[in-house]
Amino acid sequence: MKGLAFVVMFLTFGQFSFAQDEDAVFNKAEGLFGSGKYDEALQLYTQVLMSNPDNMNAHLRRGFCYSVLKEYDKSISDYSVVIHHHPDHPFAYLSRGSAYNKKELWEPALADFDMVLSLDPENQEAYNNRGWAKTGLGLYKEACQDWKTSRKLGNEEAKIILKNNNCK
Repeated sequence: MKGLAFVVMFLTFGQFSFAQDEDAVFNKAEGLFGSGKYDEALQLYTQVLMSNPDNMNAHLRRGFCYSVLKEYDKSISDYSVVIHHHPDHPFAYLSRGSAYNKKELWEPALADFDMVLSLDPENQEAYNNRGWAKTGLGLYKEACQDWKTSRKLGNEEAKIILKNNNCK
């Protein structure tokens, strides 16, 4: 019985220690992320995900790092994991749509921005980004309408976009 108690205690301690290590690595990654050291943060988020692939915050942050580093396919993959687990997560759709825009994949970008707006109808950034996707598809009048909506919601950037794209 003593042996079994030791094994249970060892396994419990091992899991506790493992969770503490994961938190410590994640927190270190967050510090690097906050300092703009995306390549270093990415490595630590990957380490967290190797031990806990269900850490959605690590997927979101790593996806952002990949996007900043212009590794859009990897970024899209991380955001897709979050969407799979949390299909009502507007930020994951917004971020994945932005990565699709960067790859000039206008239709999936448009679908993601539509989803953001179904979840959060006043998301100014989604209107701006959906406008760019529509421009990529040649839907200029619709793009101008999205930018106008964004402006009405208070987005200052939309004013500049409207002017630069000759929207009336």
